[in-house]
Amino acid sequence: AATQPSTNWHLRENAREHHTSKFSSEELIVRRGQPFTITFNGTERPEQNLIFIAETGPKPSKATKTLATFDISSTASKEGWSAVVQSTSSNSVSISISSPHNAVIGRYRLSVQKGSSSPASLGTFVLLFNPWSSGDDVFMPNKAECEEYVLEEFGIIFAGNKNHISSFGWNFGQFQGDILNICLSIMDRSLYYRQDPVTDVSHRHDPRYLGRVLSAMVNANDDQGVVLGNWSGKYEGGKNPSSWTGSGEILQSWKKSGFKPVKYGQCWVFAAVLTTVLRCLGIPTRTITNFSSAHDADGNLRVDEYYDADGNHLERGSDSVWNFHVWNESWFTRNDLGPSYSGWQVLDATPQEQSGGIYQCGPASRYAIKEGEVDLDYDGTFVFAEVNADCMYWNYDSATGKKNLIFSKSTEIGASISTKAVGRDDRVDVTSDYKYEEGSAKERDIFKKARKKLGLEDKFDPTAPKLEEIEQKPDISGKFKVAGSLEVGKDLNLLLVLENLQSDAKTVNVNMTAWSTLYTRRRVNQIWKDSLSVTLAPKEEKQFPIKIKYPEYQQQLTTDKTIQVTALCHVEDGIQVLVERNIALDNPAIDIQVLGEAKVNKEVVVEVAFTNPINMEVKDCVLQVEGSDLLQGILELRIPPLKASETSSTKFKLVPSEAGPKHLLVNFSCDKFADIKTFKMVNVIN
Repeated sequence: AATQPSTNWHLRENAREHHTSKFSSEELIVRRGQPFTITFNGTERPEQNLIFIAETGPKPSKATKTLATFDISSTASKEGWSAVVQSTSSNSVSISISSPHNAVIGRYRLSVQKGSSSPASLGTFVLLFNPWSSGDDVFMPNKAECEEYVLEEFGIIFAGNKNHISSFGWNFGQFQGDILNICLSIMDRSLYYRQDPVTDVSHRHDPRYLGRVLSAMVNANDDQGVVLGNWSGKYEGGKNPSSWTGSGEILQSWKKSGFKPVKYGQCWVFAAVLTTVLRCLGIPTRTITNFSSAHDADGNLRVDEYYDADGNHLERGSDSVWNFHVWNESWFTRNDLGPSYSGWQVLDATPQEQSGGIYQCGPASRYAIKEGEVDLDYDGTFVFAEVNADCMYWNYDSATGKKNLIFSKSTEIGASISTKAVGRDDRVDVTSDYKYEEGSAKERDIFKKARKKLGLEDKFDPTAPKLEEIEQKPDISGKFKVAGSLEVGKDLNLLLVLENLQSDAKTVNVNMTAWSTLYTRRRVNQIWKDSLSVTLAPKEEKQFPIKIKYPEYQQQLTTDKTIQVTALCHVEDGIQVLVERNIALDNPAIDIQVLGEAKVNKEVVVEVAFTNPINMEVKDCVLQVEGSDLLQGILELRIPPLKASETSSTKFKLVPSEAGPKHLLVNFSCDKFADIKTFKMVNVIN
């Protein structure tokens, strides 16, 4: 066998050219469609008859573009792989190797053959997508967007509800430790790979294909993927979904456990992990939050909600409206659909409905969603409904099985669609990229177009409704107003405002309930119920104060800190009116101070302060800290119990490993408050 040549991969220079410097790897990591340089020795007069072999996957072949053999040429090839001599010395040669723009991505084995001798291995390297290169399907012309959507390890995820948007930080950590290797293992554990490894690997040049495969692999359904979803409100045997602060811990746990699904996730966890994996592989990706997000299980672009006579929201039917839902957008061309459908594509790794027999969703072109082109690949109908479905509210009598329409709303679903700004820690509203203005003629036209494409015009035509779908005009209107602050630990003060719309007096019987819910509006515990009777004079408006005290709701609250308040108003000789409000409570604040300047490889002290806002002791206090390039892994600190109004101050040390703006994420929990999160930007200098 040929003597093993020793290879200099020029790791630092190649990484700088290929925007891969953030990976901490001893292996060469480069992007496709762009030359990289290697030097190796053990060849005399090297530029003569050298043949290079680059291969990937289990059964490399030229037919599947997983094997390339190429010799020395004078210039780089536009089409295939090529090698150009940079310089030679008596016993070594420097070669510039180029891969095609549409090369399969993954780990390659590189060897060289001289004349008729057997090939000698030069080692391995990893090839990724290249958003900086104009020939790549993921090319993103705006460099600041490449920095944000591929290289940024910190993100902000929006949550809460449309009346009250909140946000928290997330550490994507795509360049940390072993994450790249874990991402490569995810691809090799998919159902597609298990069924037909050769074909699967040959498709890995295509971001559409990988986006779809990875949306399936990030959830545990079907394939023992990364994260197991749990929307029960009970999280024994795993971590509460709201306690994670980054993807690294989740991906590392998956690998350490021998690839057993990590417990537990909800939508933002699936979206954040998918962001990490796609950014790691070089596909520009971001998280998107849709408020009042519809889960239309039966594909009729309509969500049916049921209530009993007491105003309790019933778990009937499989449709639902979530306070918010988080998915992903990835940036690539859609050669299958045409140029106008390129750009941002929706992917969703949360297991909601099956597509092609497994829990995967997308890529759906965002432009196609806006234009109502719901028949285009993939899963356009489901995504269109998430932002556009009409809402139908029914009163259901379980004794008789009768249902009556209380009212319908076409402007309820898909509000304040949000993502993090490029280069800033701000929210950007992208609702107008998903739909035309709510209530406009154009928006209704698109909705009709989508219904027509799905063959739905006959089933529910608003101009010719079935008998039980006739919507009558109500005699009164109602709303809940918030009076005072919405904070965990404080009493909840609301006003029920009722107004008589008619010119004669109306008597109204009101049944009210308050339930703690998950962010999906699934009811968990009843907190409070009450009823009142009132006569409203003609055109009169009356306000009824409602107080739910902290001790009443404290035990019942879920870690989502959401409460649904409902008033079902029975108007004598009139139709029922449903008044509903979803309330998201804020956690108390937590404060981070960096004491002194943060410098590379120098210790800096950070102080975290929390004041107990309630008039009882809090115990089991734990502080969790993470941040890429600021500390390795996750720091967990136990804090002694805090009496009423007492402040705890905790200090710890960081040793930053890289200069630039970095983000420190803090999560504080105790027996009365779950997952109080905050983050701080730390500017690290050399």
